[in-house]
Amino acid sequence: MSRIITTAIPAHGHTGPLLAVSADLAARGHEVVFLGGARFAGAAGRAGVRFVALPPEADFDDRDLDASFPGRAALAPGPERLAFDARRVFTDPIPHQYRALLALLEEFPADAVLADAFVQGVLPLALSRPRAERPALIGIGVTPPLLPSADTAPFGLALTPLPGEEGRERNRALREEAERRGEPLRRYTEEVYAGLGVRLPEGPRGLAPVVVPDHFLQLTVPGFEYPRGDAPATFRMIGALPGIVGHLGEEQPLPDWWPQLSQGRPVVVVTQGTLANDDLGALVAPAVTALAGQDVLVVAATGRPDGPRELTELLGGRLPDNARAAGYVPFERLLPLTDVLVSNGGYGGVQNALRHGVPLVVAGASEDKPEVAARVRWTGVGIDLRTGRPEPEQVGRAVGEVLGDGRYRERALALREELERYRPFDAIAELVESL
Repeated sequence: MSRIITTAIPAHGHTGPLLAVSADLAARGHEVVFLGGARFAGAAGRAGVRFVALPPEADFDDRDLDASFPGRAALAPGPERLAFDARRVFTDPIPHQYRALLALLEEFPADAVLADAFVQGVLPLALSRPRAERPALIGIGVTPPLLPSADTAPFGLALTPLPGEEGRERNRALREEAERRGEPLRRYTEEVYAGLGVRLPEGPRGLAPVVVPDHFLQLTVPGFEYPRGDAPATFRMIGALPGIVGHLGEEQPLPDWWPQLSQGRPVVVVTQGTLANDDLGALVAPAVTALAGQDVLVVAATGRPDGPRELTELLGGRLPDNARAAGYVPFERLLPLTDVLVSNGGYGGVQNALRHGVPLVVAGASEDKPEVAARVRWTGVGIDLRTGRPEPEQVGRAVGEVLGDGRYRERALALREELERYRPFDAIAELVESL
């Protein structure tokens, strides 16, 4: 059996997948230590693995990023905020992540390190010493891949592939512009790594997290990802994880309205996930308003214990008769009963819906969500509203179209079949055990 370190940045959508992987490896008999954000110590314990906290300089509370990173709130979602996050949220913690990893390796000499791709403090481990003198490094992709390619537009523009030479020319021009705009960040990142005594490989930003690790495992399937004819040999898609949030909270009892989900009306679930859910007026309230009075049952999964109260206040003190609100619901039990998921585009949540063949309406503007929404549009499994704050009429029309046009469900079912052919936990375990 192997000794394994797993690590993720202290954000729910990143920690959940790595803890699910940790729990599976521990159940197979491996000794696993999770290096992560302090607020996830209990979740690691429930996953059956030892927990070690990241240092305060590399820790933050993803439930309020604007408070953790002053100045962020003043930036509109889009390229400016992505650049801010790249520097402050993901680059500045690199030295502290690396030192924490080295300290852990001193007392727990692991055979492998499995790292969320955004923990870039693991890269100096591979850049500073040959493979024979260190544990294997395995990157785990829990968001749409930032991997640059001649076949795709730069990450963050939410542009779907354009085939042929026209597309490659478009991508080249956009990539040159992105590299020009990103030059200050590239220099800043190089200085951070130089301070650790290592140098990043040549190439555009986004390449190093894939090519530096010995292996890079992307948590999706080819049917949901843009083709890249120039992807490095280290890059492999292994499927989406089931039930990735199961270890992040205590088991919640089913609400008393649960039997109503099986009474014949179409079920529409609306959620803003676990990160961008501080303002339920962005998507949840407009969706509930749009569907009020329609012959559907609406489940507002707010992802917050105070969510139902806030939603009720936003709607004037009373939920529509066909709406039900909850703080947390077990999505693995809810999705098989769902006809449409209205979401702001969290990567894991969207793929979890597709694991159950559920088509989508997506409205996301922050973090990687526009890129996820673009993939929903590109694959034909749903409608991308191309905004993070849709009007109720937009949501209502989109839900009506998805319910009325069987092609969305057909495409979602086709992706479900593809996802069912993959065994991501087995793929990870087999790789670890082969080392």
